[in-house]
Amino acid sequence: MQSVIARPLLLLSLLILPFLGCKKDEDDTNAARKAVLQNYANIVLANYEDSYDAAKILKDKIDLFVANPTAQGFADCKQAWLNARNPYGQSEAFRFYGGPIDAQDGPEGLINAWPMDENFIDYVEGIPTAGLINNTAQYPTITQQVLADLNESISEESIFTGYHAIEFLLWGQDLSTSGPGNRPYTDFVTGAGSTASNQARRGLYLQAVAGLLLENLASVRDAWQPGSNYRKDFLENTATDVALGRLFTSLGELSKGELAGERMFVALDTKDQENEHSCFSDNTLADIKMNFLGIKNVYLGTYTRTNGSVVSGPSLASLAETTDKTKNDLVKATLTETEQLIDAIPGPFDQTILNNPNAVLPAITSLRSLSDRFADVGFALGAKF
Repeated sequence: MQSVIARPLLLLSLLILPFLGCKKDEDDTNAARKAVLQNYANIVLANYEDSYDAAKILKDKIDLFVANPTAQGFADCKQAWLNARNPYGQSEAFRFYGGPIDAQDGPEGLINAWPMDENFIDYVEGIPTAGLINNTAQYPTITQQVLADLNESISEESIFTGYHAIEFLLWGQDLSTSGPGNRPYTDFVTGAGSTASNQARRGLYLQAVAGLLLENLASVRDAWQPGSNYRKDFLENTATDVALGRLFTSLGELSKGELAGERMFVALDTKDQENEHSCFSDNTLADIKMNFLGIKNVYLGTYTRTNGSVVSGPSLASLAETTDKTKNDLVKATLTETEQLIDAIPGPFDQTILNNPNAVLPAITSLRSLSDRFADVGFALGAKF
């Protein structure tokens, strides 16, 4: 005969068992999300470390060149700038959610702001006295602080700092239909053989802006170091659904609003080379490819460092594979399609938007679709946008 006490205990156990099962599922889901976020943080740190290291090489080349301006030294600076753009271009996939790079007081505007009106910095065609470099009365000294204070202070296009200020100082205006700008290295030579004017100030500006870039890259790198306040808060104090929402917001905004929109469609629509991302060096197509690679890195959870080593682990894709395989397959198929369409765009980009716009439009359309696919997966994973 069953005891009176045993019957309620049996009923209670039957009620508790489903609860324990749900709790275990919830814990497993949260653990899987945390593993993805940990791998993401590792990728972000590695990418910013590479960006800093490449910018350090650029700064060193610039210092050597300014100390002894030669044609070879100038070419070395240009190559170092091109090399530095590759890791940083991938890091654009860590933006658009108020992280260290573009929080209210973040340094993004000092690092990669564009489009820029170059006559704020130096001479342009028809105006040999344009720019801060040639304005010795108003700006008798050129320092990092002067440049940082001026950046975007006059207008959105009054860019005095970052990669594109360096790019302009190295290449000059792009007045060619077949290649990049062609600033002579003698713009930095003082004495016999010099060109333009204020050559020493031009060198000081180049060194100051490269040093400031390095400092700002160090700040975002250090924010993702183990034990840093931001990384600790992101991994330990932020709900996993909120953190996942940040990742999907970043992917969606970069693919549709920024890359497909600001960086490709605006240039295509206006047919204005000033609206292409790296208009002085003709590096825009490489920028686009690196931005897209950054998107892939985040979704697939893998990053190939500049030294060839790979950081990888649990990813948004692996989470989606077990949650909604159909939606995950659509994202991966769209990633493949988009990459092929971007690779098919002929260069240089400034001539393609003028003469062959139909070569750019399919990639723009595919990037927009990709953003929508990301949103679908994000909602399936319970990300909180």
